[in-house]
Amino acid sequence: MKLVSTKYLLAHAQRHGYAVPAFNIHNLETLQTILDAARELCSPVIIAGTPGTFKHAPISVFAAMVEEYSALHNMPIALHLDHHEDPHDIFSKIGVGVRSVMIDASHLDFEQNIHMVSKVVQFAHAHDVSVEAELGALAGIEDEKSVSDLDAMLTDPAQAAEFVEKTGIDSLAVAIGTAHGTYKATPKLDFERLQKIRASVDIPLVLHGASDVPDELVKEAIKMGVAKVNIATDLKYPFSHAIKEYFVEHPDATDPRHYMVAGMKAMKEVVKHKIHVCGSENKLIIK
Repeated sequence: MKLVSTKYLLAHAQRHGYAVPAFNIHNLETLQTILDAARELCSPVIIAGTPGTFKHAPISVFAAMVEEYSALHNMPIALHLDHHEDPHDIFSKIGVGVRSVMIDASHLDFEQNIHMVSKVVQFAHAHDVSVEAELGALAGIEDEKSVSDLDAMLTDPAQAAEFVEKTGIDSLAVAIGTAHGTYKATPKLDFERLQKIRASVDIPLVLHGASDVPDELVKEAIKMGVAKVNIATDLKYPFSHAIKEYFVEHPDATDPRHYMVAGMKAMKEVVKHKIHVCGSENKLIIK
């Protein structure tokens, strides 16, 4: 089974009032953990990777692993380019078979953002690839990119409709108060802003920086129109902590087939919980 576009996954989520979780992977073990949890709960899932992920291992390797798993369990799975900034890098990865991309030009001014995103949309749509873009910028660290609190900007609802119309994107990542990484205090999401954005555009909305956000806030965002929720940091901590604990209990351990399992088990529980929060359990559609 080939990789699928997020366009169809998110359209279904938007119609039926849930969100598709997008989990960031880093290696084979994290990929396997996410897909096993999704299969057990019959949930659609988006496998996301930053440019740094695809420096760790080639995109062709990850694509092959996802396709093999998809065929083995008859699961439509989307492999998504998360926070990619170089259009030519995106074009080359589309050539490998990726069918979902995020072009992040949110660091540019409004017109430059539109110009770069439009360039990617034109190429991607010609290859039946869905495109996500961001209007506004989230604070925090994502991969090798850092945005300070002062530089972070919330999405302007007045610009959202123009941005969507001029770029032709399939989904819009909005900045409403979340951040990449962990929070120093409980985040305050601007739901009034989200409501105005939802009223101005009809494409699926995306919530970045959802790790460490209280479940009730994520659920409220989904009720108000968010159809894709990005999760990364919340997966790293349980995985790494479980492995550290394993070595404390088994200081002479050397077999990664054993100590990696501890991390996978801990991470799997978080993945299942996030699926429940997104309301995507039993929403998998097999064509």
